[in-house]
Amino acid sequence: MPRVLLVDDDSAFRGILAKVLTSRGFKVVEASDVSGALKLIGSQGFDALLSDLHMPSPGDGLTVVSAMRHSHPEAITILMSAFPEMAAATRAILQQTDEILVKPLKIDSLVETITNRLARGTTVTETIESVAAILERETQPTINEWLACVDKDPKISVRMNSAERSAYLPQLFGDLVFRLRNPLPLGTRALVSLAAAKHGALRREQGYTAAMLVEESRMLQVSIFQTLQNNLSKIDFSLLLAGVMTIADEVDSQLSQQMASYIAESKSEPAPKAGALPLVA
Repeated sequence: MPRVLLVDDDSAFRGILAKVLTSRGFKVVEASDVSGALKLIGSQGFDALLSDLHMPSPGDGLTVVSAMRHSHPEAITILMSAFPEMAAATRAILQQTDEILVKPLKIDSLVETITNRLARGTTVTETIESVAAILERETQPTINEWLACVDKDPKISVRMNSAERSAYLPQLFGDLVFRLRNPLPLGTRALVSLAAAKHGALRREQGYTAAMLVEESRMLQVSIFQTLQNNLSKIDFSLLLAGVMTIADEVDSQLSQQMASYIAESKSEPAPKAGALPLVA
């Protein structure tokens, strides 16, 4: 008797569907939200997942799919959506789930889909990765993308070679990956980075204005998020939001530390020469 995890916040629809599937020979376990589904996935085994895509509680069907892929990679995953346009779902979604069905569902077609998928097995073969693993793997390509953007940015008038420009980034990415793998409790102050402080002072010596320092940091976040976008089909959606928040917090924290050392350096040295962009508040 195949075990199916049925996840839907509509209790009436979920109850009817569970009864029908049970009568057709499936063992159905129900969850009304993402949190309940994740607990069941972590404690029980399943052959198939049938989940609504859109739910009002935190998370959605993709979060449940990602968790099922990690815990039970052999299980088939089917998402349901009340929106017809989801029949032409994005590549990222289709690479993490086996089927997307549009509500209202025809019971016979649903049972046939589940049965056929169970016989064929899952079609998703691409490895799902954490945000930390993707950034660790894509560190140098992300730095290269950032360098290309900075070199074309008219707001950054200080010219230097690529090695000088990006010397601090490998350490920053190392700090970022460490934080992603060792998350801090909500509200905790980010870790102190001696490398960030050193970088701020160095940029002052190289002739940067504070505005240039801020612009570089902004473009770094853009490059990092572009890397995640390029790898969207591989990302564990259940960890994506927390990862994005951590990235923003860490990059901003390091910028703050850079600015503190930049300002301290400016008190003991002349300001950058005329021709550089003006200091911004």
